[in-house]
Amino acid sequence: MSRITQDNFSLYSPQGDRKYINQHERQRVLKLMEERLERERALFALLLAWTGGRISEILDVRPSSFQLDRSIVALRTLKRRRPHVREIPISPELMRALDQQFDLRALQSNPETANERLWRWSRITAWRFVKGVMMDAGIIGRAACPRGLRHGFGVGTLQANVPLNLVQRWMGHARLTTTAIYADVSGDEEVNFAAMFWRTLR
Repeated sequence: MSRITQDNFSLYSPQGDRKYINQHERQRVLKLMEERLERERALFALLLAWTGGRISEILDVRPSSFQLDRSIVALRTLKRRRPHVREIPISPELMRALDQQFDLRALQSNPETANERLWRWSRITAWRFVKGVMMDAGIIGRAACPRGLRHGFGVGTLQANVPLNLVQRWMGHARLTTTAIYADVSGDEEVNFAAMFWRTLR
C-alpha cells in the first residue's frame, strides 16, 4: 500500500484502509442520492459527486457559476492561496435538473440573485447528510465521507481514460504529481491483465 504515497498524500491510511470509493460503490451511492435524499439535497450531493468538488466549494456555488447551454459549472478552488476558478463539465441531465429546481436562468438574469448561494446550509450539515447516504449505501471506513467521493472521482476519471492534465484541472490540483496518485490504483484494465496471467497458470 505504501507505493501510493506522494507529496504527503495517500489513497490509503497508514493502517491500509482505502480512502476512495470504487466504481461499484459509486454506483450504489449515486442511486441512493437520487432515491432517498430530498431534492435540493440530492442535487447538492450529485453535483459534489460529478465534479470531484469539496463540500465548501459546492456550498459556494451560485447561479452565475453555471453555463447552462454548455453544461459547465465553475468552482472556486478555496484551498489555494490565490483565487482560482476551474470549469468542470457536468451531464446535460444534471444541468437540466438544477435549472428546473432553482430556475437558474431567471436567477442569472437578476443582478441581485445571480451571485447568491444556492445552498445556505452549514458545512457540517452538508457533510453529515452526504456521509449518511454513503453509509446507507454500505460504504464503510475512511471512504465513507465526502472526501471519499472526491477521491473516487479522481480514480474514476483516470480509469475512464480522461487525460491526466484534464483531471488535474477539474480537481483543482496545483501540481500534476498530486493528480498522478489517482492513476496508481488497480483499475479494470489492470485487473484484466492479471486475469490473463492467472489463466496462463491453470
